[in-house]
Amino acid sequence: MLYVSRTPPLRLSLQGARHHLNNFIPQFLATSSKKYLQIYRILLTAILDKLVPNRPGRSEARVRKRRPKAYPLMTKPRHELRKELQAA
Repeated sequence: MLYVSRTPPLRLSLQGARHHLNNFIPQFLATSSKKYLQIYRILLTAILDKLVPNRPGRSEARVRKRRPKAYPLMTKPRHELRKELQAA
């Protein structure tokens, strides 16, 4: 039987679902095939309990916040760079 919910996918908490799934994995591994579907339904119900609030107009662009700096990358260990700086 297919589990159907009328909850919009954007209202589901991704981290909440991941958290519940990680907690249910030992139960799935230790259960018999008869109880598997029952535990699966309990997992889906638990995921539906962790809804995020409806936040209309929320869209964030994926951009880098920091601007590149004019300094070179640190390619040596910090203690070696300190010695070179003190010797200069």
